[in-house]
Amino acid sequence: MGHKGFSVVDMIPLLNQLPPHVATAMIVIVFLMVVAILGTRGLRKEPKRYFVPEARLTFRTAGEMLVEQLVKIVKDNMGPRGPEFMMIIGALALFIFSSNVLGMIPGFQSPTETLNTTGACAITVFCLTHYYGFREHGIQYLKQFTGPIIWLAPLMIPVELVGHFVRPVSLSIRLFGNIFGDHTVVAIFFSLVPLLLPLPMMILGLLVAIIQTFVFILLSMTYFSLAIEGHEHE
Repeated sequence: MGHKGFSVVDMIPLLNQLPPHVATAMIVIVFLMVVAILGTRGLRKEPKRYFVPEARLTFRTAGEMLVEQLVKIVKDNMGPRGPEFMMIIGALALFIFSSNVLGMIPGFQSPTETLNTTGACAITVFCLTHYYGFREHGIQYLKQFTGPIIWLAPLMIPVELVGHFVRPVSLSIRLFGNIFGDHTVVAIFFSLVPLLLPLPMMILGLLVAIIQTFVFILLSMTYFSLAIEGHEHE
């Protein structure tokens, strides 16, 4: 597959000067930007027209269905305040899923096959988790690290710190390991029997791409929810 042998990126000027995971991540970002532009084309010229659903499948209707499903997932897992986090959850979901699928196309490497990319996504979630926590609770947010009783603080603080710093490690390694392993298996089957046999593995790979995207955003939503909710000991 894309992470071995021939690479389309090597044929693209400028991108071939970048690390493979960076180049393919840029391809994913450009692709998502183009889809977004096509999906909102004409919105500024005729904003009222967008209140009337279209009868056929277009970039706009496909985008609306996708956004509706993402909003439903966010609301189901985060409650009424879920839409406040739609921008970051939606961006992560679209980027991770597109990156996972890109690696299934011969000649491309999935950006999420490397810890550099998955680690960047996980660290982004880690930083935003504490940003939302401080924005919601102010300095009182630090109470979650001290435990319900102040004299337990010397014990609770190290435990809580370890628990919080393990989150991005777990997020990044889980996504990287599953995507790298899946694409490696498909690549092996493809090199041995290039016709028909890899097809079931590619279908399984698509399922893995969907599941791993869902797991990543589900855990991210859990972390955000824990950050903004009230603490019993406050």
